[in-house]
Amino acid sequence: MTLVRRSLLKGAAAACALSGVPGFAVAQTNSQTNFQTARRFEPQAGQWRTFEVTTRVDLADVKGAASRVWLPVPSINSDWQQSLESSFQSNGTSRITSDGVDGARMLYTQFAAGVTPFVEITSRVQTQSRFVDINQPTAHAFTREDAGTLHHYTRATHFLPTDGIVRTTALKATQGAKTDAQKARAIYDWVVANAWREPKTRGCGEGDIKTMLETGNLGGKCADINALFVGLCRSVGVPARDVYGIRLVPSAFGYKELSGNPASLKGAQHCRAEVYLQAHGWVAMDPADVAKVMRMETPEWIKRTDNAVVQPVYNRLFGGWEGNWLGWNTAHDVTLPGSKEDRLGFLMYPVAETVDGRSDSYAPDSFKYQITAREIKA
Repeated sequence: MTLVRRSLLKGAAAACALSGVPGFAVAQTNSQTNFQTARRFEPQAGQWRTFEVTTRVDLADVKGAASRVWLPVPSINSDWQQSLESSFQSNGTSRITSDGVDGARMLYTQFAAGVTPFVEITSRVQTQSRFVDINQPTAHAFTREDAGTLHHYTRATHFLPTDGIVRTTALKATQGAKTDAQKARAIYDWVVANAWREPKTRGCGEGDIKTMLETGNLGGKCADINALFVGLCRSVGVPARDVYGIRLVPSAFGYKELSGNPASLKGAQHCRAEVYLQAHGWVAMDPADVAKVMRMETPEWIKRTDNAVVQPVYNRLFGGWEGNWLGWNTAHDVTLPGSKEDRLGFLMYPVAETVDGRSDSYAPDSFKYQITAREIKA
């Protein structure tokens, strides 16, 4: 059994404090909106949706040598996702296994020399939107975590140290905050105010938060920005975790940057975050998507959270997210069974190794993988 079995696994604000970063303005939520036509973003729990997600990998040029492929499999069972059955086919030897620490499930396939490898897996999941207003008395049931699980989610990892500049930054950001909810709010606002979406970052980023803070370069993508939130929370004793997944279908609220194209999900991978609050359990967070909407949703780079396009997502992504997305796992520092290469920071993309080493998971066309989704209507 892993530490996280009970809540996840199947079967079981602040002004800019650093130099060299944009001075984003985090405004009060009752400020007058401006610049754009008002938008709506109000995900709410209550309606489950069922999806089939198919990933196929073809390795056309492996020089006749043995090769290996690992594909993430939905591993989360919670009040917002149910990971159901998976089926697969390949011309290699395949088995579903896990990382052995965080319960991140994956399909591991080995190919003999002389074949042109392919592997395909289809997984069925149910998802729903979620939102908890932490300013209101608890009106929902949740399973309390045991002390061991909460300790697991305050630990340091390779890319998420909890001492040095990380802790110093978090202490400054949370100055005056007394409760876990106040600390989470202060860190969320600090990240939104100081970090920014950098379109030139490859893939989802690496999540190396110590380097980000030491250099003052807080530009990145979801695996950078949400890792920053998680690491800062952990460093002041608030349990938090990244949730690695993929967007499946368009947003019901019309936000193009918060959408997936089910016919082709290459590049739709997205990391979110959760924080554990004693009065509410695991609560959804996504400062990275606030940054994405600010930078990408309109032709201009929006610098204020009281902008009418940004404000709805800024308000709602503290405590919620939309259920057009599935979570693969919450694992950091993933060791792939059978791998001849170093461990991964996270498992969110297909991974392959050939005689030339590990393939570039951020290049799906040269790597030759496809991901598609189909919603199953009742």
